Amino acid sequence: MRLITNRTKGYLFSLLATIAFANVYIFSKAALNEVSMPQFWLYWFATALFFNFIFNWRNGAFKLIRTIEKQDAKRFMFLGALEIVTSLTFFLSIKMIHDPAVTSLMGNMFVVFLVVLGVIMLKERFTRMESVGVVITIIGAFGVGYKGGSTLGDFFVPGTGIVILNTFLAAFTSIIAKKAIHRLSPALVNLNRSFFLFLFAVIFFLSSGDALFIPSSALLNILIGAVMGPVTAILSVYYSFKYIEASRSSVIQGLKGVFVLLGSLLYFGMLPAPVQLAGGLVSVVGVLIMTTSKLKQKRKKKAGGESGSL
Repeated sequence: MRLITNRTKGYLFSLLATIAFANVYIFSKAALNEVSMPQFWLYWFATALFFNFIFNWRNGAFKLIRTIEKQDAKRFMFLGALEIVTSLTFFLSIKMIHDPAVTSLMGNMFVVFLVVLGVIMLKERFTRMESVGVVITIIGAFGVGYKGGSTLGDFFVPGTGIVILNTFLAAFTSIIAKKAIHRLSPALVNLNRSFFLFLFAVIFFLSSGDALFIPSSALLNILIGAVMGPVTAILSVYYSFKYIEASRSSVIQGLKGVFVLLGSLLYFGMLPAPVQLAGGLVSVVGVLIMTTSKLKQKRKKKAGGESGSL
């Protein structure tokens, strides 16, 4: 008898990913307050590649490289290109938006795009409750991004458009990665991600002309954040996908904004404006409605299949 079921493992990996992701917002923002984007990328993804290489070497994942087929290699390259664009828009939003909690709460649009793309790409059903959750999350995201200006250009917080683009790209990348993980090791998929991002980071840095040396405080924040994000968080998400559906994993990840809110308050002493905070809480409710609706749908489908086989 197993003490921990696969489903429990999946939820534990999701929780670990959520906490680690929350720390990415905090430590990357702290580092980007001191260094340029090219400097940040070079050190961040050098750290990520180093630790992912060590992890793959220790667990023997490199042996799986020999089993990679031509189709898998193309998928790896496509995933790598997607991750570059997704990560670039993510860190741009972190740098542009003053409070990382605002960026995180607005990022709940990820689940909206995950549901919509699931319908389009995976032919999943779109339930009435999911529709309600989508509407609530969008309303909440508008509240988070609200700035209070009288013109359209001043209506939203600068960087709102970048966050929306990032959440769409992240959802699209998650669906592609989900397909790859069933065939390949999550650790190997994550190493591929880190390799492409580091390769881009080197080109990005060399073309910038920025100095190589950075303040020790920024380096410490980068080291902590990179271990939390590209290593712990991404790897945990991939392993959660191995044990549970993406929708189950999203239930836990939907609470990420709460952890970022606490971290931002403790680390920076910042809280979003009341309307942004209210919008964030509304978006969290929308995410929970969407993800729990998806779970109920899958349970009904599974129960129907089991009763039909009796």
